[in-house]
Amino acid sequence: LAQLPSPAGQDCQLCQRCLFPARSVSFTSLYNLLRARLCPYFYVCAPQFSVLFRAAGLAGSAVPTAAIAPTTRGLRDAMRGDGIEFSLPLLEESRSRKRKKGEILEEEPTPSDDDEDGSFSWLEEMGVQDKVKKPDTISIQMRKEKHEVQVDHRPESLVLVRGSNTFTLLNFLISCRSLVAAAGPQAGLPPTLLSPVAFRGGTMQTLKARTVSGRARAQGGFEDVFSLEVLGPVLPHALHALTMVLGPAQRGSFRALLSPHEPSAAFNARPAPAQVSSEDVQQDLPACGLHPKTLDQLQQCPTLGKSSIRLLEMKDYTYTWKA
Repeated sequence: LAQLPSPAGQDCQLCQRCLFPARSVSFTSLYNLLRARLCPYFYVCAPQFSVLFRAAGLAGSAVPTAAIAPTTRGLRDAMRGDGIEFSLPLLEESRSRKRKKGEILEEEPTPSDDDEDGSFSWLEEMGVQDKVKKPDTISIQMRKEKHEVQVDHRPESLVLVRGSNTFTLLNFLISCRSLVAAAGPQAGLPPTLLSPVAFRGGTMQTLKARTVSGRARAQGGFEDVFSLEVLGPVLPHALHALTMVLGPAQRGSFRALLSPHEPSAAFNARPAPAQVSSEDVQQDLPACGLHPKTLDQLQQCPTLGKSSIRLLEMKDYTYTWKA
């Protein structure tokens, strides 16, 4: 886990000049570890959006993936301008669902190149070309982008990048101005990188934990109850590790209340149709330092969509949960 220090006083600009080269080194180090299957995933936490890079074999994808949420049309246009191919899985899923329910009766026609050039020969044939106001290029473009703009800052704006495009995305992020806060205590500083493995420029951080004990009413009287509060960025593998510890320690019964980071809930969307077997995952990520059962969970396709688990409960060693 890496969290860059905050500059103080007159050394602010000097710190920024030192940190930005380090950002490039850390980015590249993490990505190389990901491609070598020595790092299962890592997060890039910026003021406006977050990025989740996943190694091949995770979340049901046979190639590396990167998910970005939330996004805006400006960011997506900038990515297209750099030649990054991506999809909007949640938006596409929503449209597909509406089509199946018959909510979309007809698709909005896409203006052709002839329309954009102002060619309306069929109007001339009817002799009414002077009575009809022709749409200008800006109006046509606004109509084409209407639905895409409506998803800005929403979970449906989740962007998914696959395969070799993740490397192009890495270079894009290194030079992306949106990754740097313009105001506030982190103004001018590079984004925070979170990873379950060590990387160049990273620093080890521990989560804050405290325990509380008390008595609660139960059948026949009162019983002792104990709670464990964990504060900080709890990564997916850490949550799974906690459940493996609490299960036997609490004799198969415990309850966990989770406080998810809402913008990152969209990362639970299904990333790709391609599937890999459990054996492939174990062979591809043997040295990443995660427990085999944790890897088994991470390699499965997400099923929560744009939701996240808020309550996880175990009774008699059987899990139930609520999103």
